Amino acid sequence: MFNLDTFKTFSRAVAFGAVAVSAIAFAGAAEAAPMQLFPFFQPLPPMAAPQPIQPYQPYQPYQAPTYQTEPSEDQDAVELPARFRRQTVSYATREAPGTIIIDTPNTYLYYVLGGGQALRYGIGVGRDGFTWSGIQSVSRKAEWPAWTPPPEMIARQPYLPRHMAGGPGNPLGARAMYLGGTIYRIHGTNAPETIGKRVSSGCIRLTNEDVTDLYSRVNVGTKVIVLPMTERRADLGAATR
Repeated sequence: MFNLDTFKTFSRAVAFGAVAVSAIAFAGAAEAAPMQLFPFFQPLPPMAAPQPIQPYQPYQPYQAPTYQTEPSEDQDAVELPARFRRQTVSYATREAPGTIIIDTPNTYLYYVLGGGQALRYGIGVGRDGFTWSGIQSVSRKAEWPAWTPPPEMIARQPYLPRHMAGGPGNPLGARAMYLGGTIYRIHGTNAPETIGKRVSSGCIRLTNEDVTDLYSRVNVGTKVIVLPMTERRADLGAATR
């Protein structure tokens, strides 16, 4: 006869055994590989090393660039033909020492030394239609002069700047000697390759090195004689040293 109590006792034993076996299996698995209870917590990334604090830099006011006061070494780097290099030559004249004579046709400037000698410089002169002649005197001298093209030049070349500060990029170069009340000057140039050529609007140009040398010899009031293009004098400049 089926005994209900015996069956209940047997069922309880089977269930208890199953639970015991599961517990033993769980414990073995846990011992082999511990279970992470909270896998969604990720370790924090390593912190970067703190950057050193830069020392306080006091405010520095802006300083505008300044132009050099002497010609640079490379401005006159163009190799001039030997006849246009500054040199002492024989030069017969009745003019007093210190006089400047512009030999327009031969593109020379003579600074009279006296005793039949002169210091000769190669120059650039006015292009066709812009040469002139006459007697003037140095009315003003300027180092690294500013340039304000005269109205006549602006009318011919309206693209020119109305004013340009002095400096190495200025077409008047390192020095300028103004001639009387005219628009003409004896000045330097930032284009030394034009020495010996007829390219200007009437001004007389020298290399920056040569104009600086001439400037140191010339005083305000110096007499300047500009010979006309039609006076084709022979080259009197036999070099003496």
